[in-house]
Amino acid sequence: MIRTAFQDLNRVRQIAIIAGKYGFADFLERSGLRKIVPDAKIEGDAAAQSLTFARRFRMMLAELGPTFVKLGQVLSTRGDLLPAEFIEELSTLQDKVPPFEMEDVRKQIVAAFGRPLEELYDEFDPKPIAAASMAQVHKAKTKDGIEVVVKVQRPGITERMRADLSVLHAIARALEAVIEEVSVTSPTTIIEEFDKAVHEELDFLNEASNVRAFLKAHVDHPHVRIPKVYDELTGRTVLTLEFLDGPKLSSAQLDDEGKKKLAGIILEEAFKQLFEDGLFHGDPHPGNLLILPGPVLALIDFGLVGRVTHQMQEALIALILAVALKDSESVARQLYRLGTADSRANLHTFKSDIDAILNAYLPTSIADVNAKALVRDLLNLAVKYRVKVPREYAILARASVAIEGILRSLYPEMPIGEIFMPYAKKMMAERYDPAQLQGNALKTLMRLQSAASDLPLQLQQIILDLESGKFTVTLKNEQVESINSNLRALAVVAFAGLSACGFIIGSFISFAPKQWEIAGIPVLGVFGIAASVFLFSTAVVRQVLGGFRRVSIKRFFGNSR
Repeated sequence: MIRTAFQDLNRVRQIAIIAGKYGFADFLERSGLRKIVPDAKIEGDAAAQSLTFARRFRMMLAELGPTFVKLGQVLSTRGDLLPAEFIEELSTLQDKVPPFEMEDVRKQIVAAFGRPLEELYDEFDPKPIAAASMAQVHKAKTKDGIEVVVKVQRPGITERMRADLSVLHAIARALEAVIEEVSVTSPTTIIEEFDKAVHEELDFLNEASNVRAFLKAHVDHPHVRIPKVYDELTGRTVLTLEFLDGPKLSSAQLDDEGKKKLAGIILEEAFKQLFEDGLFHGDPHPGNLLILPGPVLALIDFGLVGRVTHQMQEALIALILAVALKDSESVARQLYRLGTADSRANLHTFKSDIDAILNAYLPTSIADVNAKALVRDLLNLAVKYRVKVPREYAILARASVAIEGILRSLYPEMPIGEIFMPYAKKMMAERYDPAQLQGNALKTLMRLQSAASDLPLQLQQIILDLESGKFTVTLKNEQVESINSNLRALAVVAFAGLSACGFIIGSFISFAPKQWEIAGIPVLGVFGIAASVFLFSTAVVRQVLGGFRRVSIKRFFGNSR
């Protein structure tokens, strides 16, 4: 435990030095972290100071190492929490590190399965085909001669991530005390979500489960390929998947006809995942899409996966249709329902802002819209009106922007509406299907019956409380609570001041006759002065601490410098 404490302290020192280098010394001072490591030599980098706040933040995370890079990548999916310039900067974070030695690969495999590598694989390429902060990937062959890829977790990464996460939790709690704009999602909430995501990613059994779910959903889909999981060669730190041989979309050579056909497959697959399977790939960038002969689209890397319920699908359909019809009022209401508002929003102002966005991005039809800019501005509105968007929607927004970018590069004139409308009609038909309506009506009747049964008992309880004088009504108002706190603080200060005055007067009285002297010093007088100083100091400290205000970071978000 002592060793861990010293390691954490050293890590805090490293973080403080790097944060100060990129111009975040003010936050260190306000959060109290500077006091923890007073010996840390913090110097600002003059070159870094001239960069934008968002870029300095991204550069700081990159220098802090794998855990912070991963945090930046997670934050890049949350356009509802950070302004667009931060999302764009964090999206460029690269998770590239040197590969670890083959000897460590062998040790990880033995630790996972209790058997040496040679007993599990017929061939194993010592040179990795990809390396990242959490794991690296090797090509291999099973004992049955099947080509596979083996993802092996980096040694010691779990311990390092846990150590960094403990420091991040402490930093988040400190920042929460000094940053004003924490009411939508506090720093501690962000780190808790990140902590959960990291632990899920560190357990390769979660990724294996995601792959199996995708494979099951694509059994009868001839144009999409999902790799098979080899369960006997998969554990918490080792994942073995079928090897799919094909170039990545980013490097594939296709003619115009091939691009057009592939764009159709990608768009249909995106709609299928979202509106049929309720399970979508959270990071569909060109490096995670392989092109097999046919063409057939192959998906890889299932570390980030999103799930949507039937209700969420209906809400998304309604939102897309409202955008297409430029119905700003419906868009405002749908967005407000999708998220969780921190406080009551002015829907009229919200609608006006959305109306301005739709007029800017939908001059003619939805086919001409810049989805990336539209999603960015809608998420910026969520930040402005303090509406927290659920994580699944945030991941979906990022995935949608990635898909739109791919489609524009492959087939800019693609009639997206023609492919989307059948899904919309199907969802609406299901919603108003008689059987579905009967089911919903039955649920509503069950709820009404339950409420009707409980109502007499609840009314009886209220009447009994009124008769016995135990009925109370609790009203909560922030202004009333603030006034109450101020009155209490005033009472404490007044009491301390009066007590101090009393002690001072008593001290002068006790000085006069010079009784109870020790070495010529009147004891009662000294005691009275000490007591008055103590009470006065206590009142002043309480007043200073009670008047502490958190710092606003809006000026950093609103200014490019």
